[in-house]
Amino acid sequence: MARNAKGIKTLIRLSKFNVDEKRRVLTSLQTAEDQILADIDHAEHRLIEEQKIAAADATGVGYLYGAYHRAWRDHRNEQDRALMNVRAQIEAARDDLAEAYRQLKTYEVTQANREKLEREEADRKEQIFLDEVGMTQFRRREEAANEG
Repeated sequence: MARNAKGIKTLIRLSKFNVDEKRRVLTSLQTAEDQILADIDHAEHRLIEEQKIAAADATGVGYLYGAYHRAWRDHRNEQDRALMNVRAQIEAARDDLAEAYRQLKTYEVTQANREKLEREEADRKEQIFLDEVGMTQFRRREEAANEG
C-alpha cells in the first residue's frame, strides 16, 4: 500500500502543478482581454477627440477625418475580432482549469480515503493487540488466583 500512496501523492503533486499552470494561462488571457478593452476605450476617446477637432476646424482639413474614421473603424473591427477570440480562449481555459481542478480533487479524495482506511486498519490492529494483552493479563490473574 505504501507504493500506491507514493503514486497517488505524485499524481496530486502533478495535478497541483497542472492546476497552477492552467491558472497562469487563464490569468494571461484575462490580462490580454483587459488590454484589448483598454485599447478599445482609448480608441473611442481618441475618435471623440478627432471628431471635435474636425468639427472645430475652420481651415478645411476636416476632410481628413473621413480617412481617419475609416482607419479607426477597420482597427475597431480588428479589436472586436481579437476580443471575441480571446474571450473564446478564456472560456476554453476556464473549462480546462475546472477539469484540472476536478481531477486534483479526485486524487485528493482518493488519498484521504486511503489514509482513513490505513488509520482504521492500524486502529483495529492496535485494538486486537490491546485485547490480547488484556486477555493474557486476565488469564494470568485467573491462573494465579486458582493456584493460590
